[in-house]
Amino acid sequence: MGYAIGVDVGGTFTDVVLSGTSGAISVAKCLSTHYDPIAGIVSGVTRVLGDRDPAQVTRVVHATTLATNAVLERKGARVAFVTTRGFRAAVPLGRYARVEEDRYDLRFTPPPPPVAPGDCFEVVERVSARGAVLIPLDPGSVRRVAAAIAARGIGSAAVCLLHAYANPAHERRVAEILRETVPVVVTSSEVWPEIREYERATTTIMSAYIGPLMASYLSRLRERLAEIGIRAPVHVMESSGGVISADLAARRAVATIESGPAAGVLAAAGAGFADAISFDMGGTTAKTCVVRGGRPEITHEFHVGGKGSFGGRRAGTGVPIKTPAIDLAEVGAGGGSVAWLDPAGALRVGPRSAGSSPGPACYGLGGSEPTVTDANLVLGYLSSASIPLSPPLADKALDRLASPLGVSRAEAAYAVHEIVSASMASAVHVVTVQRGIDPRGFALVAFGGAGPMHAARIAGRFGIGTVVVPDHCGVASAAGLLSGALSTERVLSRLDAPDPEALFTSLASDAANDLDLDLTAPGVRVLRSVDVRFKGQSHDLTVDWSADRAALESRFFRRYAEVYGITQRGEIELVSYRVRVTTPPGAAPPSDALADDASHPAPPPPSAGAARSRAAETGATRTASTGTRRAYFPECGGYTGVPVHTRGTLATEPAATLQGPAIIEDPESTTVVPPAWTATLTPAHAIHLTRRTTA
Repeated sequence: MGYAIGVDVGGTFTDVVLSGTSGAISVAKCLSTHYDPIAGIVSGVTRVLGDRDPAQVTRVVHATTLATNAVLERKGARVAFVTTRGFRAAVPLGRYARVEEDRYDLRFTPPPPPVAPGDCFEVVERVSARGAVLIPLDPGSVRRVAAAIAARGIGSAAVCLLHAYANPAHERRVAEILRETVPVVVTSSEVWPEIREYERATTTIMSAYIGPLMASYLSRLRERLAEIGIRAPVHVMESSGGVISADLAARRAVATIESGPAAGVLAAAGAGFADAISFDMGGTTAKTCVVRGGRPEITHEFHVGGKGSFGGRRAGTGVPIKTPAIDLAEVGAGGGSVAWLDPAGALRVGPRSAGSSPGPACYGLGGSEPTVTDANLVLGYLSSASIPLSPPLADKALDRLASPLGVSRAEAAYAVHEIVSASMASAVHVVTVQRGIDPRGFALVAFGGAGPMHAARIAGRFGIGTVVVPDHCGVASAAGLLSGALSTERVLSRLDAPDPEALFTSLASDAANDLDLDLTAPGVRVLRSVDVRFKGQSHDLTVDWSADRAALESRFFRRYAEVYGITQRGEIELVSYRVRVTTPPGAAPPSDALADDASHPAPPPPSAGAARSRAAETGATRTASTGTRRAYFPECGGYTGVPVHTRGTLATEPAATLQGPAIIEDPESTTVVPPAWTATLTPAHAIHLTRRTTA
């Protein structure tokens, strides 16, 4: 029997899911080890394996925030930027949009560029937008640059020559010369050969910046897994939701920047609703994404390292990255978010997080500041988690807020709960209302260790009447990793190419080589798309390819109306051609492991014994018996006794639905059912929360 393992490293917890060929799932959740993330991974993998033979593991799929953290914390490699003569100032000048508190700051200082001006170099050459050589490459200028880079002790170089997407010959020769003295050289034509000079340059720079770090990390991960007997291939989730080999992830590290959040969206897409809003709240951040027609929204440009961007499309709020990524909005709001009072005495929550060390005060690991987790424990929504929680420590932490505010401890705790819910609701607003989408027709799919506690309150703000909490919701991102198909994408900019078929064939061959696949093998799919714009416009939209020009125009006009809200007609031009090659994962669990609709038959609910076994694996201390607990609900006048269930006890209830207020506890998470909401358990062991309507 073979096993597949999914590993998701978060800011507070490391989640591990093991799936066998039968579809049975075992999980483990342990505190992340920021000093060495691999230590936490090995601990979780060892725990989830139990007495199973490690040699039977056939596949390990990993989602990591390593690349994101390296960008945010500026801990990547020092990079030299090499470009065409006359253009080395493009990156130091950059772009920046003033947002939030920066907007009226008279002493505003822009953030530093990704490469220092002194580390930017020029070579003599020039290629036109159509690929014609205007100025031949001068090898002597390249060697002078190589010597200058070596003299500065820089070990990584990013090469982005003007219009190299149209003709990469000069870039390849520059890289060949630089590699004689520079250990790591990345070219834009290898990473992402697409138009827009600045975005192509920053994407190449970020790949050179985090590539050495990613290569070292993945190499050490494979060595540590081998030490415990796992020699299976290691795959990494890329930003667009596909899975690539560790070797390809090291070479194209920039594709993994949104690795972790993407996995959770895949789990939400498999929850049985064609139109859904993914809501993932962990210990450090909360992420949202729209799923339409069963497919997550994809963007081909996003920004990292900025503030106010909510993670995605807002230009100028970070470093632009031109690779496909699931279109997420992200806020610094999680279970570990610290509540604090600003100089004016107003209560704030986040974005700073207590993380896993020292963690929330109630963890008893040395933390003393009040966090969202402490507030939820005071409110009675939590009783214990993957580690035991201390109510007295949470009470003491919340008193630090209550006393200056002149309110009771419970009122202070509920204010923290409401503020963080409002912060997360702003992320939902970004991916729906702000983009012209009415969220009321969507289901909110909640997961993550803290998501189900806040989901119903957030849904109520938007008039959303259905909340779905999948089974294994606390480790849904790790479970989503196992449903990701082995896949990668290739792109090439060619303005109205005369022979699109030849381009698509070449791109498909390159993508297949990336994955070491045969395009004729069973199950291999090749998806074609093209970037289209109106003649004379600067920006484009991606639509599925059709050789029929009229059909292609129709698709573009329809997509244009969806995005911009207006109907437009006119002459179009094709800008870039895209190919995505996918193949089903060799050892992944059935895609319906988290589904709950009739079109995806689900396994029967686990028995009470299975539930107890799963709780033991996570180290949880909850019991499977139904009881009551005092919890705080303003609609009920404050604290009131509410029923407490597990999924196992909920399945044995004679009533078809559980009326709120109530609490449903999982080993990895807790679902809060507020007043005016009801909860039902589906055959797939998912919880459906439904808002009751009044006459």
